[in-house]
Amino acid sequence: MNAGVMDTPSQWVEKGLTFHHAGRLDEARALYERALQQTPRHADALHLLGVIAMQQARYADALDLMARAIEISPQAMYYDNLGCALRGWGKLEAAAESHQQALALDPGSASAHNNLGLVLLQMRLPAAAAASFRRAVECRPNFADAHCNLGNVLREMGDLERAAEHCRTAIALKPTLGEAHNNLGNALKEQGKLAEAAICYRQALALIPHDAQVPLNLGIVLREQGQHEAAIECFKQAVTLQPAWHNAWGNLLFSLSFAEGTSPEQYLAAAIEYGTRAAAQARPYTDWLTRSADAGPLRIGFVSGDLRTHPVGFFLEGVLGQLDRTRVELLAYTTKPNEDDLTARIKPLFSGWRSLIGLTDEAVARTIRDDGIHILLDLAGHTDGSRVSVFAWKPAPVQASWIGYFASTGLAAIDYVLGDDCVLPANEAHHFIERPWRLPRGYLCFTPPVEVASDADTERARPFTFGSFGDLVKVNDRVTAVWAQILREVPDARLFLKAKQLGDETERRATLARFAAHGIEGSRIVMEGASPRADYLAAYRRVDITLSTFPYPGGTTTAESLSMGVPVLCRRGDRFLAHLCETVVTSAGLEDWIAADDEDYVAKAVAQARDRERLAAWRAGLAARVQASPLCDAPRFARTLEAAFEAMWRAQTGVGA
Repeated sequence: MNAGVMDTPSQWVEKGLTFHHAGRLDEARALYERALQQTPRHADALHLLGVIAMQQARYADALDLMARAIEISPQAMYYDNLGCALRGWGKLEAAAESHQQALALDPGSASAHNNLGLVLLQMRLPAAAAASFRRAVECRPNFADAHCNLGNVLREMGDLERAAEHCRTAIALKPTLGEAHNNLGNALKEQGKLAEAAICYRQALALIPHDAQVPLNLGIVLREQGQHEAAIECFKQAVTLQPAWHNAWGNLLFSLSFAEGTSPEQYLAAAIEYGTRAAAQARPYTDWLTRSADAGPLRIGFVSGDLRTHPVGFFLEGVLGQLDRTRVELLAYTTKPNEDDLTARIKPLFSGWRSLIGLTDEAVARTIRDDGIHILLDLAGHTDGSRVSVFAWKPAPVQASWIGYFASTGLAAIDYVLGDDCVLPANEAHHFIERPWRLPRGYLCFTPPVEVASDADTERARPFTFGSFGDLVKVNDRVTAVWAQILREVPDARLFLKAKQLGDETERRATLARFAAHGIEGSRIVMEGASPRADYLAAYRRVDITLSTFPYPGGTTTAESLSMGVPVLCRRGDRFLAHLCETVVTSAGLEDWIAADDEDYVAKAVAQARDRERLAAWRAGLAARVQASPLCDAPRFARTLEAAFEAMWRAQTGVGA
């Protein structure tokens, strides 16, 4: 066929499709428009022009063109693509209706079932989405995209084995489907198979190099494997591909906050760059609801995805119940759906409990401002589930960072960072764009766990044991070398490592190899993966001294260990995060367990291990002493926090409290 004999609209459309399938959209569009010049009501030409408009994100044009085609000739394909355009425009309910109309005309349309599933998934209806994807693969068993999507939603629903199975089917059907490699990586990651997940992400990256989600996913896995420099490069790649993506920035900043090669000043520069970008996307409020001195309690908002069995929950639970409701009223803004027994215990302590899931930053900021929040607390910073970008909108007149993050957020709209003299010494205030607000006698208050029964005979029979129950991410090469030196100087001792990554055989072998490089036999390293909380706490009974990591020390694990009667040795740091263990042991009255440097750290560990009878006698009353210390004194801390809120309010607004 050539241009000389193409004289019918259908022939112009047929030629246009050839260009369309080749991605030559402008040439295809010209041919479709030429068909319409001859036949203005040519349904196929209108529909295909609408598809091009959708591909170019001209959604209003797409809807108009497709609606005109449907008016002329209502076909299942037209309704299906109209639904895709509506989904791209964010009109999810209308999109679902359009795909359902396509299925009413053609119940066996695998494409419409698959596209309906995508809409339902975006509407956060995973079970309904899974049903649509299943119907799609029933209609067309070799439909790789539908298998890929089904695998993705099954992973979200927790069915990891079948999720991986469908992703592998998709890859077998269509090896070049990068999304399937990425989704398989996600399923394997959640199974703890980090090395296999990394392979999948690298395959995905080769196939879809411009999708920022892939280097982000790879970076997260590499970080969990302890490959911090490689992880940071992945996060930088994600930021380059999508410069305004808060999640990519968050992962980059979180990794930089404890990267050994990154100074606090370098971290702050990166954080401020993020903050500048976030501010450029926001329209900050300046007209908040004000409060006079006798107008009632301050309304305090908590933004977090971790109001549950999580470090944030452990440091909040005891305090929340002690706060004076005549002085403060609490509202929660949750960023994740996860709830558990701890959530059930603390939820009644809040006068409002709102989910932020699926809401834009603008909508969230409007909700918080309309709630009349006086002081808004961010409890996540740049960690998982963060909505810190909302703070750029300044929905409350006073905003502060507390508990969930240990470095500057980079946001000028956050007024204060709550800390104490340990984590926020005066000579390190320049590490933050936020102003330091120091609480006396520690900025954390731990809720001690319920006592766990122990087996005394087993404890007496075992070898002397050093332990570390923190995330394996924190056990860097320097920490490994120092711990190996301790083990060499205490030759009858062993090291007990308990971390989620150690549930994977590949990670266990890699960990043993790291210690073997320092001459430590594998028989001296005990490794366990994650376990239920009661079993996890009971495992502290098998430890004599907990060794904190550095420069990313344990906070929650330090408090847990002390509460279980196991002392914690930590090393003095040079920034907020690195001081975290120091503030916990100081609040517990154990300043002697802070080492000045690596040499002092080794010396203190060895000295304690060599005087075991004295250590055992001293440990006998440790749990009781810790639980009676400022670290666990919730009533005292509640009064301190109330006073701090009122002082912040006065300082920022000049309004009495």
